[in-house]
Amino acid sequence: MLSDIEIAHAADVRPAREIAEEIGILPDEVEPNGRYKAKVTLKVLDRLADRPNGKYVLVTAITPTPLGEGKTLTTVGLGQALRAIGHSAFACIRQPSLGPVFGIKGGAAGGGYSQVVPMEDINLHLTGDVHAITAAHNLCAAFIDNHIYHGNELGIDPHAISWPRVLDISDRVLRNVVVGLGGRTDGNPRESHFEITVASELMAILALAESLQDLRARIGRIMVARTFDGEPVTTEDLKVAGAMTVLMKETIKPNLMQNIEGGAVFVHAGPFANIAQGNSSIVADRIALKLADYVVTEAGFGADMGAEKFVNMKCRASGLAPDAAVLVCTVRGLKAHSGRFEVKPGRPLDPALLAEDLDALEAGMPNLAKQVANVHAFGIPVVVAINTFPTDTPAEHALIAGHAKAAGAFAVVSHRMHAEGGRGGAELAEAVVEACEQPSHLTFTYPDDAPIREKIAAIATNVYGASGVDFSFEASRAIQTISEAGLCELPVCMAKTHLSLTHDPKLKGAPSGWRLPVREVHVSAGAGFVYALCGDITTMPGLPGKPAGEHIDIDAEGNIIGLS
Repeated sequence: MLSDIEIAHAADVRPAREIAEEIGILPDEVEPNGRYKAKVTLKVLDRLADRPNGKYVLVTAITPTPLGEGKTLTTVGLGQALRAIGHSAFACIRQPSLGPVFGIKGGAAGGGYSQVVPMEDINLHLTGDVHAITAAHNLCAAFIDNHIYHGNELGIDPHAISWPRVLDISDRVLRNVVVGLGGRTDGNPRESHFEITVASELMAILALAESLQDLRARIGRIMVARTFDGEPVTTEDLKVAGAMTVLMKETIKPNLMQNIEGGAVFVHAGPFANIAQGNSSIVADRIALKLADYVVTEAGFGADMGAEKFVNMKCRASGLAPDAAVLVCTVRGLKAHSGRFEVKPGRPLDPALLAEDLDALEAGMPNLAKQVANVHAFGIPVVVAINTFPTDTPAEHALIAGHAKAAGAFAVVSHRMHAEGGRGGAELAEAVVEACEQPSHLTFTYPDDAPIREKIAAIATNVYGASGVDFSFEASRAIQTISEAGLCELPVCMAKTHLSLTHDPKLKGAPSGWRLPVREVHVSAGAGFVYALCGDITTMPGLPGKPAGEHIDIDAEGNIIGLS
């Protein structure tokens, strides 16, 4: 089979204006960015305010291997499949980070004959949103050090600065740095660190903001440091919030692209799901819901990560509720949850993982059952989608189907959208249409007014399956400070590994009898949530031994090769 980029290069890609016109976006609501991508202005929402919303479909997954289980592929392919059976459909996904593109997973445009095109654009710079966030974030960091250098009128404690610098490249040596080295004219030396851009609070804000005005207000509420007296210092205090918003003013407009079959796709915002909320923007979903019969939106990683945050954070902020969910799984992913196989990026898969092994598959089923139960707990009908690989056998798919139905799945469908595009997902699309007609009652994991400790414990025990939570002294002290500041009603964003239901990536399946260690708790006042760091999670990834970037190059005609 051709590679993803070869398939993408062979696609008949239409101008973005044609895609916009077909889906119902007017010419003065589209701002082309090159030929095949465009920004869509938010005034489309005013025009369509009285139009009823389409059906809202969430795509999530089992706990993935480091290679992923095809969730973006399924999201994009389902949009194609819904169009193939006669419905208008819009897919909404996040913009990939350059960290994974050149690091572990490669790109995130889908794959095979179910992907977003041009795939080079989505996986690389797109319309520059991530670069704008990087610039705005680092402008604030520069203002902080400059303020201290010029007399420190606000009384910022250099040891209580919480705003790092960011870069959208995985680079472990930047996790801990010292800035200000040199002489007196080079600033004041202090310890600091870098995070990957998609972990920036600004990225989280972009995904949650409802307008340019809301974006400006949220940026102004960001707390970046504390004074020697322990008082918070905001970007508004530093008089940098306006300039940051100016750098990000174009980012609030969703990016319109297309799938390989010509259907509309929004690619907007890109927060990681293991360290942020892991969902595309609220404004993209809202616009799409006014324009299409069905909107398929993706939440990052497994249902314990992106789907939990989709419900408890994104739906809380947007007021929207999904009509159905699709939970993606693979034979190899469930076998890996037996704990008998090791999957490492850049290394060939264990041949035994690709051979029929019903015993290993059976041993991995508790993860599927737990993730189905998680979606049910959110009050959403769930369709289990088996992403088919050539090495799968009918017996393996039958075993998965039996367990999924026993766990409460509304339907279980095997799809071949990687090899066949939309027509390979027609049965899945029909099941999703039927699921959207079932009763759906969105249920949050915790009430707004619950104490922060109780919110964290509710997620850990009800969603992850932990027996309890252990808070470090630092985390307990931070929770007390946040509570005293009157911020208890904020939702909680959990930062933990995506490779396990637990905090330990080595624990597969659905472990029991374990406790979740919470080492740090912080507040993102601009984004509007509290976030807890669990286990050894890091906000700046490192490159693997064999980075994906080793295979990326460009030929004499300017064609990019090796991107996946």
